[in-house]
Amino acid sequence: MIDLQQRQAGVLLHVTSLPGPNGIGDFGPDAFRFVDWLASAGQKIWQWLPTTPIGPGDSPYQSVSAFAGSPLMVALEPLLMAGWLGKPEMPKDGFNALRVDFAKVVPWRLIQLRAAFAGFVAKNNAGEQAAFSAWRSREASWLDDYALFMALETENAGKAWWHWPEALCRRETSALADARTRLQDEIAFWAFVQWCFDTQLAALKQYANGKGIAIMGDLPIFIAHHSADCWSRPDLYTLDEHFQPTVVAGCPPDAMAPTGQRWGNPLYRWDKMAEEDYAWWSARLKRALNQADVFRIDHFRGFAGYYEIPASCPTAEEGRWVPGPGKALFEAIERMLGRLPIVAEDLGLITEDVIALRDGFAFPGMKILQFGFGTDGTDDFLPHNWSRNFVAYTGTHDNDTVRGWWDSASERERVYAGSYLATDAGDVHWAMIRACCNSVADIAVFPLQDVLGLDGAHRMNVPGTIGAHNWTWRFHWDWLGSEPARVLGLICAASGRSPVALLQLP
Repeated sequence: MIDLQQRQAGVLLHVTSLPGPNGIGDFGPDAFRFVDWLASAGQKIWQWLPTTPIGPGDSPYQSVSAFAGSPLMVALEPLLMAGWLGKPEMPKDGFNALRVDFAKVVPWRLIQLRAAFAGFVAKNNAGEQAAFSAWRSREASWLDDYALFMALETENAGKAWWHWPEALCRRETSALADARTRLQDEIAFWAFVQWCFDTQLAALKQYANGKGIAIMGDLPIFIAHHSADCWSRPDLYTLDEHFQPTVVAGCPPDAMAPTGQRWGNPLYRWDKMAEEDYAWWSARLKRALNQADVFRIDHFRGFAGYYEIPASCPTAEEGRWVPGPGKALFEAIERMLGRLPIVAEDLGLITEDVIALRDGFAFPGMKILQFGFGTDGTDDFLPHNWSRNFVAYTGTHDNDTVRGWWDSASERERVYAGSYLATDAGDVHWAMIRACCNSVADIAVFPLQDVLGLDGAHRMNVPGTIGAHNWTWRFHWDWLGSEPARVLGLICAASGRSPVALLQLP
């Protein structure tokens, strides 16, 4: 298990942002090559975004399953090596090497996965079949409902589950039994994809761990309405008799969003979950810990208190704050799983109850350096005000790049940041990385875009928007060269986060 109190550093790069020939980053050879690059730069953590299937707007934070892995991350090379898949026929106009075209990539990759499954079935290798069967048995608690859900979604032409035949919506025993028989081949296909995902992720994680690099995953607090989780256990969510949410998740109005943010996720019935000693959450975190060494929980403040919006309200203006499960949830999970390697995303409106919950379990919080230059020297996001139990970031996937931030910041912010960091536009990214590394925060993490000094055209996501470029960014190996790894390694070594040998001292 990773020691979150050890002084160390890492890089934030989502798997889909990796280079590769098949339209999107995956668990293939380029992922292993990136591990080697991290090791050469003295890094100890590779942070990902959620690896669950994407949802509306191609977002990894709106998934059809809290347990399943993204089919898009299944690399094709191991499927070819296994003899299940022939060499894929590429689209006539190819793929964009620097942007994920989800409209093109998703159907093409599913065609390849279906061909691989057909090859797996036709090969009928006894050892492979036994391994697949044993894995299905081990993962049945979540896999059976997920695979059936995906098979039914396919049969119903992608319609949301509450528009399926009523007997299936209400999960009548006879209707489910009939569907499992009728769709057994399609169910097996979706299970096969998850088996490939788990196998490939495990191989990559083992390789990274062997290089001294831990994987940091990401766990969204809420689930999507159209999801296997909501369909299989509607009693755990605030739904009416027609399976529609009565209240939904979001954030209240503020200076950045005058009408607030209406995310639309159904909210949990925490009372029902408490009756089961939060078993669903324990199962979810157990799954997460099989895939990563540590994970960040998105919107951690929602466990102390969450913002509840009437489903009938088109904005977040009419919401209210409601108490969350608090420490009872994490006490139940720790009884089941032991001490939890969690980083609490404690950004936004943070109140004393959130701080008490975070600190009561000694979860590291987050500090974003970009946020520190809007006021004065008392700002909580300036390094001299930090304490050890935090993860320091130059920015996250929801922020502009450091260069993009500098270019769009007010003159006052630039003057303050330039004075504080002793920098200007030429090397502001290195200055921010150095400030995070030299701070007392136990962990420092930087988006790869900031390590490379890229401008705002390379940001990963603009919150509250569904844009053509959100979640699509990819890099090219030529951009890395030798200099970024060398400089990053020197900064981390000088600040006690990497082996001092990287300094090459006389």
